[in-house]
Amino acid sequence: MPGKAAIGGSGTRRRVSVRQAAAGSPADGTHRRSQSVAMDRPADTARRRDLMVAAQLSSRDIRDPRVLEAMGTVPREFFLPPGMEEFAYEDGALPIESGQTISQPYIVACMIQAAELGPGDRVLEVGAGSGYAAAVMSRIAAHVHAIERHASLAQGARAHLDSLRYDNVDVHVGDGTLGWPAGAPYDAIIVSAGGPEVPAALKAQLALGGRLVIPTGTGGDVQELRKLTRVAHGEQDAAFVRENLGGVRFVPLIGAQGWSETGERSATRHAPGRGRSLESLLAETIEPLPPLEDARFAAAFDRWADRRVILLGEASHGTAEFYRARAAITRRLIEHHGFDIVAVEADWPDAAALDRYVRGGTSAGAPTPPFQRFPRWMWRNVEVATFIRWLHDFNAGRPAAARCAFRGLDIYNLHGSIAAVLDYLEREDPEAARIARERYGCLTPWQHDPATYGRAVLSDGYRKCEDAVVAQCRELLARRLEEQARGDAAAEDNLLDAAQNARLVASAERYYRVMYYGGAESWNLRDTHMFETLQQLLEARGPRSRAVVWAHNSHIGDARRTDMGSVRGELNLGQLCRERFGEDCALIGFGTHTGTVAAADDWDGDMRVMRVRPSLRDSVERLSHDTGIPRFLLDFARDEALARLLGVPRQERFIGVVYRPQTELHSHYAEVSLSRQFDGWVWFDETTAVTPLGDGTGVHDGAAETWPFGL
Repeated sequence: MPGKAAIGGSGTRRRVSVRQAAAGSPADGTHRRSQSVAMDRPADTARRRDLMVAAQLSSRDIRDPRVLEAMGTVPREFFLPPGMEEFAYEDGALPIESGQTISQPYIVACMIQAAELGPGDRVLEVGAGSGYAAAVMSRIAAHVHAIERHASLAQGARAHLDSLRYDNVDVHVGDGTLGWPAGAPYDAIIVSAGGPEVPAALKAQLALGGRLVIPTGTGGDVQELRKLTRVAHGEQDAAFVRENLGGVRFVPLIGAQGWSETGERSATRHAPGRGRSLESLLAETIEPLPPLEDARFAAAFDRWADRRVILLGEASHGTAEFYRARAAITRRLIEHHGFDIVAVEADWPDAAALDRYVRGGTSAGAPTPPFQRFPRWMWRNVEVATFIRWLHDFNAGRPAAARCAFRGLDIYNLHGSIAAVLDYLEREDPEAARIARERYGCLTPWQHDPATYGRAVLSDGYRKCEDAVVAQCRELLARRLEEQARGDAAAEDNLLDAAQNARLVASAERYYRVMYYGGAESWNLRDTHMFETLQQLLEARGPRSRAVVWAHNSHIGDARRTDMGSVRGELNLGQLCRERFGEDCALIGFGTHTGTVAAADDWDGDMRVMRVRPSLRDSVERLSHDTGIPRFLLDFARDEALARLLGVPRQERFIGVVYRPQTELHSHYAEVSLSRQFDGWVWFDETTAVTPLGDGTGVHDGAAETWPFGL
């Protein structure tokens, strides 16, 4: 069950260890990728494994020589999906089959060290995953029994272990909370998932002197890593010595003596008068919304109108309802609550053209019409044009200082820069261009195949082109800023524009270089830039200014509560806003079950109206769809019990400008804790694609090429 199956599921999908942070890892639990993502030759794997042991284990608090030797012996690359071998020894968890992950090397070593494995021990592992941790334990202990909930993962684990001739491991399919009685008693039991308490079945199967290591806790996604040592026979508390090893984050331990599928304790789920189901809590808490045209739709969001910053998301860049909903909410926040900045996930120079229009500028001397590059439809669409026209009319007649601004937050220019890369590579090395085009199509924080961008670095032509491409990107930026300077920005904004353009120039080479190779660093640089730009806008407008932000869910949902932060080491705009503004900001996510979307098959491809596949079982979208309510708002502050249940990790869909329905699970889903990712969730069960300007529908056709000035 992707995203929730913790028993045998793969261990810590949302792991952040307090002990780990104290030992030198980032305090927020992120893990930066290594500088080189190029595939090493097979002869180099032993060296990389030794480096992993030295840098990630012995330099922290892993001291057991048997653990260090075993971690330096087992080839982790054997336990990864094809194409991901190059990432085997990086300091982080990695995705495997069935929507699960292989645990971070440090966590594997930490738990095995705590279990004090010896040469003659019999060991039970709850959570086999791909078999990596069992393999490490088998190099120390006499025999290992490993339980896996997913039959497909168990089969794969057996194959991996057999290929290495590790014949002292038995992999079983079953409910890990019940243990494996046939192999008991065990000298050590290791559980790679967080339960509400230690399962009685596991304690009963622990030998005298045996050690049990398990994360437990009921306070959401944070647990305590506990160690129990049996010192006497019996099940009474006095029979065990307990130790607390620190705070961790693990997926839930689902089973008869763990959590239920809905986040309740399995043992009490059906007890009379105790607890309410997730379905019943949802029915009691969700607020059905009227049609978008009804004034009551936007009024429902007044509960957050006292915040300094409100971030409004979208599950895709090409869905009309998301744009129309954000426009309706934003109009109300401007008209009734005094918000004076609309800041969007768009490039500063392009958004500046719209800002000049909405705040009373003229088209005289205007630069090239904005948003000409792929993906044109993201901002050059009827839905955005309608809002821009409204904002222009709203500002008309108001004092200049009181006019609401429309600003772009994005670093210049992801889309134009990628186009420049592709143009150059097409001329110099068509094969490198083909690989780059594939990589850029997957350049997303929810992409589960980092090998896609890793392959691009393998091309000699790609490496040789790097300096020339970076220079071309800088030239592209310089030309665009010169065009902007010929525009008619209001005098009071000249200093702000100059300062922002200086920031763009200063960061351009670093951004273009890291963007060229991809990975967490480029994402983090981009979102940090957007956050700093937002801060600059608020400071420039004064302490009473307030902003509405439009961006993708992947930018505005707190990254610490998703795979982005816990697995890939990425931060985002929403996380940075929470850290800076605390309760003075609100993060509102949007979702849909099915419908149509405007997107491309590949980067720089033609826009098509595609059918959105119905959401996957066990996703947050399917949970929303099953309510039967076509439109609703879910405010997580309304019910603490519901927020706790929705904090259980589930899959969430993210569609960008590229949509690949044929590989949707791997290309567009990531694990999230919904109620911790957002403050609110807006649902549209069925949605439609945006209408691009000048698409032949007759709507705004004549003004398409001169937009916004031709409106």
